[in-house]
Amino acid sequence: MKTDIHPEYNAIVFRDLASGATFLTRSTATSDKTIELDGATYPVIDVEISSESHPFYTGKQRIMDSAGRVEKFNQRFKGFGGSN
Repeated sequence: MKTDIHPEYNAIVFRDLASGATFLTRSTATSDKTIELDGATYPVIDVEISSESHPFYTGKQRIMDSAGRVEKFNQRFKGFGGSN
């Protein structure tokens, strides 16, 4: 393996802005902002959404009524483009 070409792989905290949850992990990403977590200081990267706030993972996902939407579309455009 070549030396001095690989990025640093360090501990970093990802903070979910929607829920406030924090995830301590390791990454090559860097940040100038820091956070104190469990008595140690880590760089922090703020993310808009994570598994803590995403509707799919939280069980708050909306179910789309696709059958009703198709029927509504067909009803609205049933005479459109027909031969006169």
